[in-house]
Amino acid sequence: MLMEDGALKGILTLEDGRPCLLGEAGRKYLEDEIIWRGYIKHFSGRRVCARRLAQTDYETLRPIVIIWPDDPGPEEAFVDLYFNERLVKYRTSFLGHLAVNVNGEIFNFSHLMNENELLRHEEYFYRPALGEFAPHPQTGGYNTDNPAKPYYDKFGRRFMRTIHVLRVTGLDTQILSQIFHEELEKITSTRADPKKPGAYPAFNILTRNCATIIRDGLRKAGFGDIRGIFPRDLFVSAACYFMRLADKTSAKAFVYRLGQLCVSEAPQSAMPPLLNPMNIRKNSKLKKYFKT
Repeated sequence: MLMEDGALKGILTLEDGRPCLLGEAGRKYLEDEIIWRGYIKHFSGRRVCARRLAQTDYETLRPIVIIWPDDPGPEEAFVDLYFNERLVKYRTSFLGHLAVNVNGEIFNFSHLMNENELLRHEEYFYRPALGEFAPHPQTGGYNTDNPAKPYYDKFGRRFMRTIHVLRVTGLDTQILSQIFHEELEKITSTRADPKKPGAYPAFNILTRNCATIIRDGLRKAGFGDIRGIFPRDLFVSAACYFMRLADKTSAKAFVYRLGQLCVSEAPQSAMPPLLNPMNIRKNSKLKKYFKT
């Protein structure tokens, strides 16, 4: 079945040991494509969606195929905060990571220029560890020594980490979208620093990181009581804030976890510490709100 955006729908199937997408009336798709083993491990026998990306596989030089679960999306406008646990193989990931989804547009901010990007749901969560998305085959991580074949090690976050989600509905998503679009434009138009190739020059661990950019955007939208400098602390603060707001307004808020889908390309993620003692108490209260 062909979707409006050109994606295919069907059941990920193994036929004589070869993966393919089984569509309506037994029609087979993607028989001659490279399908990442992570998809086969976690999605075999499930209804999925699939499409080709602009990026190419380094071995075949053909477009990379991305596959993701065929799950229904939200029925009303929403804002998600994604607190990503830390990647244990990167020192710079010690405090974890934060991203924001405004009604289907995922804004990702980073100390690396190429990771400041606007992503669709499937690309943020389910990109395969192939081509430029994969870890370097020798070093096992980020490596751009060969500009013709960079390895950014930024495949689907569900395969790299456990993710904690705060979902809020009933907000003005148009205002928030505009704020984060402007922020992303400001970053991507920043002149590169020749002394720090690939880095976002204005990034600052205390004042301008993945969490503070999102925090300041939320404050600009009128949520001034949200506090925090680092990802986990800001997530706890925002979750408690929106839980209180939901008690007083028509907004709704809840939290849940997306467990890591383990693959050989990524070790198990780990929970970073809370650095603000006030948030330790808030977090203990927050646990009862988590949905499974």
